[in-house]
Amino acid sequence: MDLKSKIRNINDFPEKGVIFRDITTLIKDAEAFAYVTETMAEQVSGQDIDMIVVLDARGFLFGSPVAYLLKKGVVPVRKKDKLPAETYQVEYALEYGTGSLEMHKDALEKGMRVAIFDDLLATGGTAKAACELVEKAGAQVASLNFVIELKDLRGREKLEGYQLFSLLEY
Repeated sequence: MDLKSKIRNINDFPEKGVIFRDITTLIKDAEAFAYVTETMAEQVSGQDIDMIVVLDARGFLFGSPVAYLLKKGVVPVRKKDKLPAETYQVEYALEYGTGSLEMHKDALEKGMRVAIFDDLLATGGTAKAACELVEKAGAQVASLNFVIELKDLRGREKLEGYQLFSLLEY
């Protein structure tokens, strides 16, 4: 399936010079969405995964149906102040300033193996912060899984040592 044809490219968003890869056109196509979900589920099915960790917000769209297919639970990693119980928190660098991600402290147990899902790998900052949260909980990152990887931004370099899968590369 030609998935790139299902992704809308929006020039100069959110700022001039950026090409935004819009996955809303992919997820509204039932056949394409099913293909992505099933392909990503196959990718992690042999990894002895205990839990699926999904990143705010578009990672929820891809990791949750994979968790359903694999009969695994889902742990959301959210932006700061979105989770109601006690959390682990990790700050990470953004282009201008910093961001912060959180995960409930009771979401994972020591020794669990998790697969992390997000829609896009760009600079790797968000994914690296998610790995740090998982490791703070005493769990292991079995794999990082993305629908899209923006190769020119070299996020993969920030994630050396982790198993990484991306369905599409730009």
